[in-house]
Amino acid sequence: MFSGAIQRVEGEPRDGDEVVLVTDRGEFVGRGLYNSNSNIHVRLYSWDEPTRLDEVYFADRIAAALKLRRTLKLDAADGACRLVFSEADGLSGLIVDRYADWLLVQFTSLALAQRKDSLLAALREQWQPAGMWLRTEKGIRNAEGLEIADGPLEGGTPPRPIVIDEHGLKYGVDVVEGQKTGFFLDQRENRASVATFAAGARVLDVCCYSGGFSLNAARAGARQVVAIDSSSTALALAEANAERNGLRDKMEFVKSDAFKALEVIRDRGERFDLLILDPPKLARHAKGVPEALRGYHGLNQLAVQCLAPDGILVTCSCTGNVDRLQFEEMLAEVARTTNRDLQILSSRGAAPDHPTSVVCRETEYLKCYTCRVR
Repeated sequence: MFSGAIQRVEGEPRDGDEVVLVTDRGEFVGRGLYNSNSNIHVRLYSWDEPTRLDEVYFADRIAAALKLRRTLKLDAADGACRLVFSEADGLSGLIVDRYADWLLVQFTSLALAQRKDSLLAALREQWQPAGMWLRTEKGIRNAEGLEIADGPLEGGTPPRPIVIDEHGLKYGVDVVEGQKTGFFLDQRENRASVATFAAGARVLDVCCYSGGFSLNAARAGARQVVAIDSSSTALALAEANAERNGLRDKMEFVKSDAFKALEVIRDRGERFDLLILDPPKLARHAKGVPEALRGYHGLNQLAVQCLAPDGILVTCSCTGNVDRLQFEEMLAEVARTTNRDLQILSSRGAAPDHPTSVVCRETEYLKCYTCRVR
């Protein structure tokens, strides 16, 4: 519940206290945790009036989240997955990612950060990790009034890298300083999907980070893979992963801004058979959506101009404020401005360990379109 939706606060709850949300007629709506520092004044957790938000309640929620990941067969010893996905698992303000036997924990809520000890105890009891490390999201300290910093929760500093297995490929993950919590777990199935189109293809992976899409294409038999990223650190991770999987001789790594790289490729007249675009989030707030759509249009227009006839474009957006209709309309405009026909072959989202809550549609944020470009 955002601050502007609350008519009045009765009593004097402290930040982090449990509160009851009612209508202006006094009818029960739900139970939540209060934070006067945040624009989100109340995070709701239960719509059952007798239920209290105590240690048992949150331990049960964590148990339910972990049970789902085991059901999804994401509990292999050297695997990685998202164990807790905030609102999608009924635990608004808590994210937990697993890399082999280490857990990466993010608190994006003051109230849950205050309950850190009991939440960590529940995770420890139900998963028995080798250690847990705290990662903080950019801007969250100011947004929530949190005094929190990256560091060990238990078990000291994790290995750098932690090596995980995904679909038979080995990845080194830097959970201490890597992007997000070290790896883009939400793209698991989307990475594997490029294998369908990669055999014998010339492949360009733009914003490659640690090489997930590139490695899947190279293993599937691509004749050449060019991986581009603006970060030297990301490229070093990608190159190390290519070596780790015996695929280095098929891959070329280029440090460049995405727009500049695509412009150079277009102007040289180079053409690729398969092109993957996976840029970072382009807007954090609704007011940034128009600029984000212009950015997506520019990137995708350049990508289409770098594709051979009947080429495949895999284009992604992790900007939650840009919905599927807006993204598809942007692709239609790209087709018009490039005079190329785009056919959507598949429209994917995040991997199932990033479920969508039907009462919190914001949990559906990732879009991954595979398109044939005529």
